[in-house]
Amino acid sequence: MSKTNFLNSLFSLNKQEVKPNTILNVLEKDFARPQTLIIFSHLRYEFVKQRPQHLVERMAHDMNVIFVEEPIGYESDEEGTARTFSPYPRVTVVQPKTKFADFESIKDVLYSFTALSQNDKPILWFYSPSFVQMTSLVSHSMVIYDCMDELAQFKGAPPQLVHDEQQLISLADLVFTGGRSLYESKKRRHDSVHCFPSSVERKHFEKALQKSTPVPTELKELNGPVVGFYGVIDERLDLELLDKTAELLPAVNFVIIGPVVKITEADLPKRINIHYLGGRKYEELPAYLKGFDIAFMPFAINQATQFISPTKTLEFMAAQKPIISTAIRDVAEIYRKEVKIARSAEEMSAAITAYLAESTDEKKTRIKLENAVMNKTSWDKTAQQMKELIAEKMQQLATRGGALELYQLPSNYGAAI
Repeated sequence: MSKTNFLNSLFSLNKQEVKPNTILNVLEKDFARPQTLIIFSHLRYEFVKQRPQHLVERMAHDMNVIFVEEPIGYESDEEGTARTFSPYPRVTVVQPKTKFADFESIKDVLYSFTALSQNDKPILWFYSPSFVQMTSLVSHSMVIYDCMDELAQFKGAPPQLVHDEQQLISLADLVFTGGRSLYESKKRRHDSVHCFPSSVERKHFEKALQKSTPVPTELKELNGPVVGFYGVIDERLDLELLDKTAELLPAVNFVIIGPVVKITEADLPKRINIHYLGGRKYEELPAYLKGFDIAFMPFAINQATQFISPTKTLEFMAAQKPIISTAIRDVAEIYRKEVKIARSAEEMSAAITAYLAESTDEKKTRIKLENAVMNKTSWDKTAQQMKELIAEKMQQLATRGGALELYQLPSNYGAAI
């Protein structure tokens, strides 16, 4: 069976009367294939909406998704149980109530508190290499590592993480990376590494352009222009840069939105023109973006940011905001035409001043560049391309004979197409 025919059958089913582009229908109708995707993540599903949530929602169009988080706290009589909930159709989030590295108990939780059967052969998808031991405990058909960050370089990362990632890469059938820098870092360590930079839900953030979207009162009440950022506030932000820039521009309001993690409130610079608003829901972000005159990304240049590819870059573009960033590689190299790069507080101040004086023609040129970027990407496209790679890998596994029992085509398959 040719690769083209296989992909056609898997994603559109040709003449079969089943909705196109659905993996699950093929899995259930024509193949004895896995129809469950288990994702192991270091991020909480209910935390800031990031890459995992965007992809989970789209993978769930075709598969049942079990999203496994790191264990949570529990009372003594709750050990071995789990908190589960469904944030999206076909998605089950599992928060094990087990000891942190007790993977045998996490396995038991999976089979006891989800619809996973001992007979299933799910695809295992990892965001956290710390879960790598699950590959030996859960029978599976494929292993995927979606590397969205170099976690070993983050503050407080366990030393074991480097070894765990090495083991995970050696076991993976596919490796995805969340940006170009990560791709360059991983491509020599595996023969099937694919670069999928962060994308954007364009329509969601274009709400910032609509008259019907109200600017939050806390922004409307500020006197003077607003330069804004949203995201996790941790060691990846250059707080000294923020402080010095705010000092240089006392008439400008610097609005910082997001939860404080791994650092303390005492670490945050305090000035009358710096405003920390705390976390906001994903649904609220377009309204806050509407209230920004300029969006900025004051990331530190350090070990923790060496490989980051900020999702918010494209979200800011979707809202047609002027953008200033420090010299994060995946921003400075990829978006050098669309984003002003600042390497000091003086350069950040100068860029803000220049954008506040932006002419009509300059604004039109900037928006044209931003729209050109927007037209090339979406989370839907990213998820679809990933699904196609999964389908190709399934065929390769079947062809090699390593998964013939799982992937054997039905005897009447040729007649069906």
